[in-house]
Amino acid sequence: MKTIQKIAGLLLISLFTIGTLSAQGYKVGDAATDFKLKGVDNKMVSLENHKDAKGFIVIFTCNHCPYSIAYEDRIIALDKKYSPLGYPVVAINPNDPALEPKDSFELMIKRAKEKGFTFPYLFDDGQKIFPQYGATKTPHVFILKKEGAKNIVKYIGAIDDNYKNAADVSKKYVEDAVDALLANREVEVKTTVAIGCSIKVKK
Repeated sequence: MKTIQKIAGLLLISLFTIGTLSAQGYKVGDAATDFKLKGVDNKMVSLENHKDAKGFIVIFTCNHCPYSIAYEDRIIALDKKYSPLGYPVVAINPNDPALEPKDSFELMIKRAKEKGFTFPYLFDDGQKIFPQYGATKTPHVFILKKEGAKNIVKYIGAIDDNYKNAADVSKKYVEDAVDALLANREVEVKTTVAIGCSIKVKK
């Protein structure tokens, strides 16, 4: 009986460890797997679609979160600045609309039209992608650089250091990271704490 209890205990510890590791998501230097998600234009989008890209600014964001709303214009500006240079924005809504109806696919389409999004706005149907990345907030940024056939994570965290007012930003983390990659330099600040709303997860 004691042997069975020990085995059961070891199995529980193993399962907990595996779950904890998988929940951590990517770290800087990891290769990110591709995905195939539906965008607000009803087309399926993957990183593979962007043949000429040098990398990607992947941003987990949504409709309802005040932090995401505060950053919308800055996200559009990032795409307009860096997409022509090879680093397009790819935005993903990770929230379960059953828990947050404002983040439904229909309202994603409406929001994208209202704001004039210039980038793919994708729905993480089934919430399979954000756990792979380890996103915990909206917005949460992952900058990827193409290295051969792989997309290597180069930065994880916040867009900048002031969500309240773009005029008061002193540190532009995403811009600094992409500028460094474009200049073939090392990214100095590789991780920051993402500030935003928690992702609404189906239990």
